[in-house]
Amino acid sequence: MPRYQSGIFIYNGNKEETQVETALGQILPILSKEVKELKVIQTMSLEELDQVCREYGQEVDVLFIFGGDGTVHECINSMAELEKRPVIGILPGGTCNDFSRVLDTPQKLDQAARAVIQGEELQVDAGKTDEHYFLNFWGIGLVTQTSSNIDEDQKNRLGVLSYFISALKTMNQATPFKFSVSVDGEVLEGEAVMVLVTNGQFIGTRRLPVPYIDLQDGKFDVLIVKNSNLTLFRELMTMGRPSVDDRQFQELYHRQGERISIDVDQSQEVDMDGEIKGNTPAHLQVLPGHFTFLGGGPQALQAVPNE
Repeated sequence: MPRYQSGIFIYNGNKEETQVETALGQILPILSKEVKELKVIQTMSLEELDQVCREYGQEVDVLFIFGGDGTVHECINSMAELEKRPVIGILPGGTCNDFSRVLDTPQKLDQAARAVIQGEELQVDAGKTDEHYFLNFWGIGLVTQTSSNIDEDQKNRLGVLSYFISALKTMNQATPFKFSVSVDGEVLEGEAVMVLVTNGQFIGTRRLPVPYIDLQDGKFDVLIVKNSNLTLFRELMTMGRPSVDDRQFQELYHRQGERISIDVDQSQEVDMDGEIKGNTPAHLQVLPGHFTFLGGGPQALQAVPNE
């Protein structure tokens, strides 16, 4: 008996035709076995993607997204305020696929499809800002500048490597800014090169060395980076060790909280889940268990016999 009665599968119709055909050939035969009625829709614009998510999101049991972090971000923003939201499955189809990595989803499409359709349903926190929603992270400073500095031609040619090239270039050009951050009423002030509010653990395919981050704990992890130097990297690598008190760090603040307010001396562009959206000042709050995602962890993979 199929696991779900009804479902939607969304993919970007602007991708290269051969690439799409190959991907759909790997994914759909696996998913369709577990969804009695699976409707496949290609979207050609963000407007069409938004319309499909809003129209079908309340009607189906499960919604599959074949795309990258930007596509996932747009979909959850379209469905965040629906009274009834579907279970969501992500099939990695972008450059970094960071949120699918947070969910332990394999990055090979056939393995991802098997793991997702057999995966556990996970209640996942979301972040809400004044106008938008996010799943993985919200940031200003270095993280935003890294996204802005990526060369699109280079990204198409080099994929993930383009993010690391941009990050190295950005770190050498980092300019500190004055900040005031309130975390559940505790006010932190000073100069920083980056303020990062995290819900997931991956940025640019790399796991953040912060052991506290949890998608299901009802809290944000706030990282304030004062300077990008060797002391910072040493502090990052020692976070979470029993003998280390991170409140004594010189270059890094770490706090956890449910409500965050952020202001800086000069307005900064915001990066949410890899998308440049909005400006400071900003107010953020956690929405505990707001979405349900299909996890793609090792147990899910083991549950599926080899074909």
